[in-house]
Amino acid sequence: MRPEKQFLVDEINNHLEKSDYLFLADYERANVVDIAELRGQLVKEDAEFHVIKNNILKVAAKGRGLPALDDQLTGQNAIIIGGGNPSGVAKILTKYFDKAEKFEVKVGMLSSKRLEQTEVQALAKLPSLDALRAQLLGLLSKPAQQMVFVINAVPQNILNVLQAKADAKDDN
Repeated sequence: MRPEKQFLVDEINNHLEKSDYLFLADYERANVVDIAELRGQLVKEDAEFHVIKNNILKVAAKGRGLPALDDQLTGQNAIIIGGGNPSGVAKILTKYFDKAEKFEVKVGMLSSKRLEQTEVQALAKLPSLDALRAQLLGLLSKPAQQMVFVINAVPQNILNVLQAKADAKDDN
């Protein structure tokens, strides 16, 4: 392989090492303004949008042992990688792609598992990582709250009985 092509393969490999996921998008109908706007939205999730050559990605993917992407590597493609929240990035992509109608998510990779378009859309519908953490915390704190109410009920009931007795004495 020529040194300049090897440099490009190494650059793609560096990008792929940064991320547990990869989204492959067709940007054929997009212009520079559209791509810049999408990149600006992806920054919120620490994700990156990189235009790539199909043959270079094919060599890099084969070298990393990723499932075959050959059937999707036609036309003008870009990869979206990075960040720690693949669900958040998928949300941004599907929302922007639906609005712009110039991009299309062809396929995704999540921890070396291939995701088809419908699976990427399902990933986008998942709650954010922070929302999932909040739900888990709520589930974990609920039994503790109920335990406090049960423990507190006995002294509260005794106080209610004593208060009722004191009120009855005052009435007599």
